[in-house]
Amino acid sequence: MSYEQLALSGAKAYREKPDALLLAIESSCDETAASVLRGSREILSMAVHTQIPLHQKYGGVVPELASRSHVERVGGVVQKALDDAGATLDDINAVAVTYGPGLVGALLVGVSYAKGLAYAKGLPLIGVNHIAGHIAANYLTYPDLEPPFVCLVASGGHSHIVQVRDYDDFVLLGRTRDDAAGEAFDKVARVLGLPYPGGPNLEKLALTGDAAAYALHAPFNDSPSPDFSFSGLKTAVINLMHNAEQKGEPIRPADMAASFQHAVIKTLTNKSLRASLEAGASTLALAGGVSANMALRTSLAQAAEAAGMRFCCPDFRFCTDNAAMIACAGHYALMAGAPSPLSLNAVPNLALCAYGGHGEAG
Repeated sequence: MSYEQLALSGAKAYREKPDALLLAIESSCDETAASVLRGSREILSMAVHTQIPLHQKYGGVVPELASRSHVERVGGVVQKALDDAGATLDDINAVAVTYGPGLVGALLVGVSYAKGLAYAKGLPLIGVNHIAGHIAANYLTYPDLEPPFVCLVASGGHSHIVQVRDYDDFVLLGRTRDDAAGEAFDKVARVLGLPYPGGPNLEKLALTGDAAAYALHAPFNDSPSPDFSFSGLKTAVINLMHNAEQKGEPIRPADMAASFQHAVIKTLTNKSLRASLEAGASTLALAGGVSANMALRTSLAQAAEAAGMRFCCPDFRFCTDNAAMIACAGHYALMAGAPSPLSLNAVPNLALCAYGGHGEAG
């Protein structure tokens, strides 16, 4: 029997087995992760190797170093996930892997490893969109959550407002026109002299600052468009700091961090709430690395409550890149369609869905 026949047979068996085990691998950026999931939402294990110490001295992720680290770690991380789940490869019924978007070299490590496992064991392989994985992190936190709902996905590389019509049916309502929210946080943190990772350190500094100290404004963000822009806010911070330096005036870093964070969160909240109301959603969800920001979580929760909507956000362990969310998204993808072929390749600019606003897919 050919691998293709084995994969199709395995996918059919997976759909018919409520307690099937799925092994997932995530390597899109600077986390090597693996997880074993039973059924749709029961996590048996989560193994993660972070590369933060590796990239810290460079002030950001170095793609080549990230890829090498994934090569060195993926086998051990997968084995740890299996061991922690009390399982072996013989117990696994399907393999899921992130194939985009992300760093192409990093993605290729996970994709190649997953394809090797699937082929060797005759298991169905399912390629997962990383953004769909972030959205699925909410399913792991809320056992009763089901589509439809609207989700703000905010991370270092992506800022999208997504209408989740079904587990595998998405419509992109709005997105950033330039920098993603997390990317803007990291860039401003670097300007303020904060260490990598910038976002969490900027949030910590902002706790001691005055959010009204500096007027930061991007006119585009006041428009009715569901899209947003953070490049202008980032540039405003840089210009304020340069002007102050030229005049010999002191800059209060905590106030600048608080003012910038306030401007970004106000934009994300207003745009997400408006898009949710226009879509007729009863639930507004949050996902992605920036979902760990407490100020953003609080702002969205208050806005949703005032509008009579339910608010959902992932448990903190599911905010940053992890394989449990990829496993969950992979489960629903396999339940809905055929497994991926062995020709599955890394797609660094992979789109989640057709764009419902203006411009290209995102």
